[in-house]
Amino acid sequence: MEGKMKIMVIQGPNINMLGRRETNIYGVMSMEGIHEQMKTVADQANLDIEFFQTNFEGEIVDKIQECLGEFDGIIINPAGYTHTSVAIRDAISAVKLPTIEVHISNIHQREEFRQKSLIAPVCAGQIVGFGPVGYHLAMIGMIQIFEQIKAIKARSQNNA
Repeated sequence: MEGKMKIMVIQGPNINMLGRRETNIYGVMSMEGIHEQMKTVADQANLDIEFFQTNFEGEIVDKIQECLGEFDGIIINPAGYTHTSVAIRDAISAVKLPTIEVHISNIHQREEFRQKSLIAPVCAGQIVGFGPVGYHLAMIGMIQIFEQIKAIKARSQNNA
């Protein structure tokens, strides 16, 4: 983890429709607006950040696997795949990168089928119900994780 730390933001199905779909649940901010705010935070924290959105489960799995050796952490909103995708869960588990799951709505207050995340148990944390601000909170969480990793690394080098 030399130089700038790198975060990959993976957005699942229908996130590209934010601002237009079910604004009573997901609000009026677009995915692009969320990404612009995240880019601002990344710049302030001296982090590199990249964004990826797809409506296809296999492409999410591929992108997670491509992060190995290229990125230091993942922020993911698996959207509808949260509740169904063992494949995405297994990919996150396999790459062993710090991952934070984000949901704009509070999935625990929604329909019963949306209340169970298959993804959360293999993530460092889950942020739900704060609207687009949840992505900002995920950035803060990832920065904290990176600081902990750096501190552990420095401590182990000092003890060597």
